[in-house]
Amino acid sequence: MSPSSYEIPPVSGEIESVMTLEQFILEQQAKRPHSTGSFSRLIRDISVAAKIINRNIRRAGLLDVIGETGDVNVQGEVQKKLDAIADQELTRALRKGGECCLVGSEERAETVPISSNIDAGSKYIIFFDPLDGSSNTGMNVSVGTIFSIYHLPESYDPGSALDVALQPGTEQVGAGYVAYGSSTMFVYTAGDGVNGFTLDPSIGEFLLSHPDLRIPASGQTYSINEADAEDFSDELMAYLRWLKRKDPATGERLRARYIGSFVSDFHRNLLTGGVYVYPASTSHPNGKLRLMYEANPMAMIAEQAGGTATDGTRRILELEPEDLHQRTPLYIGSPPLVEAARGFLSGEPERVDGHPGS
Repeated sequence: MSPSSYEIPPVSGEIESVMTLEQFILEQQAKRPHSTGSFSRLIRDISVAAKIINRNIRRAGLLDVIGETGDVNVQGEVQKKLDAIADQELTRALRKGGECCLVGSEERAETVPISSNIDAGSKYIIFFDPLDGSSNTGMNVSVGTIFSIYHLPESYDPGSALDVALQPGTEQVGAGYVAYGSSTMFVYTAGDGVNGFTLDPSIGEFLLSHPDLRIPASGQTYSINEADAEDFSDELMAYLRWLKRKDPATGERLRARYIGSFVSDFHRNLLTGGVYVYPASTSHPNGKLRLMYEANPMAMIAEQAGGTATDGTRRILELEPEDLHQRTPLYIGSPPLVEAARGFLSGEPERVDGHPGS
């Protein structure tokens, strides 16, 4: 067939019945007889910020938003321009929405009070990593936003902001992430399962595309930066050798997939099964991921989707935070793969049964 006579085939799989994110959260709100709607409005505010961040990322090659600001953030890292923009947009949306009283950002040294109007509904604390994997933006690699939601205690006093902010992950009332990739997905949980919404740019709405997400028990991939292997413990190396074993019955083995953006690596494993590992090492004895901004929200999502998240021995959500920017090792994903790590790291590999892909 000549190029001039080629016809574009019709698009299959068009969505006949769609539900927007806002419709979904209103429907969920209606199921809770005593709901005030404040949580629903909070999710809406975060989704609005996500659309603005997505717009800036999509135009990054055309605008002066790639590169560094020249400032150094609290992590000791040179801040990227898109980090600063994402932080600004999230804070602005939450301030305008009025449902959030206190925010904590990976880009800021301390929590930031953004509303004192508690009686009017400012009853939440939000932690967020505004742009996870931002060092990849100049290479057009997928990045993401991570957020974590807590209730503001009734005894809140602006002078004790840090005390009320440092709550274990079990106290989260919601968590989610936005993946900016070939499509833009908003994934969140309010403690009753995990649902994913894909942004339709033609109408500017997040549409329910992945209802009731469940992480497969049998994994297909493992994700770890093996360039750091010289800094790994013997127990961790034994676990990695186990992950790489070929199934003698099928000849199959797990595949290594590591993007370097936590959201992207986690999202893939959530959909297909697998384990993500950012371990303790001699160079990072406490791990590298932040408990409040990254590990806790992703652990809540993983557990709500049937997965598991530990620091190698302890459940992530039960860790007692002592610092806003506290770091932790993280093993997260399909339960058999995460639990196997616990066996190896505790020096009891005999506790691990079967093949990693089974």
